[in-house]
Amino acid sequence: MRIALFGGAFNPPHLGHILVAQQVLDFGGVDELWFVPTFQGSFDKPVASVEDRLAMVKLIDLPKTKVCTLEIDHQLDGHTINLLPLLPKDNSYVFIIGSDNLPSFHLWGNWQDLVKQIPFIVFPRLGFASEPLYENMTVLNHEHLILSNISSTKIRARIKEGLSLTNLIPSKIEEHLANNKLYKLSPMRR
Repeated sequence: MRIALFGGAFNPPHLGHILVAQQVLDFGGVDELWFVPTFQGSFDKPVASVEDRLAMVKLIDLPKTKVCTLEIDHQLDGHTINLLPLLPKDNSYVFIIGSDNLPSFHLWGNWQDLVKQIPFIVFPRLGFASEPLYENMTVLNHEHLILSNISSTKIRARIKEGLSLTNLIPSKIEEHLANNKLYKLSPMRR
């Protein structure tokens, strides 16, 4: 099987993540997609607890997807290259990266080796060019591709401002946020 790996902090997961996942499944030539939540945040960004982020990712209900906990189980440092040796050998893999990450890709741990070891699907993000492209990277391009600028950063900012999250995150994830007062979200305010 060809598996797309969708790594991230998922801090919190939102409909933009689901939109990317569905379209990679539709147009990326993969059989399955694995959400791979990081053990810790990358680039020193503060994140919710790993338990909460994992619980929220598990609430994503999308066919042909599963949650891969290898980064969490092995308490990896977030460098994708350290995940690769842990993956089951009976599949082939491709890693999803948003075009917003391309300008800082050279900061990823051992990025030169990483692009040699695994191909990348670059998902276009509104407001971000799909460059620079490195070897072994292909931009997902399809006439029916739907782009979004929903981000976890914007979701957290909306929570802080007391704004609605309706149509931005799945209701089960919003319930988890409220019940656990993550990012200071109090019980449901739809």
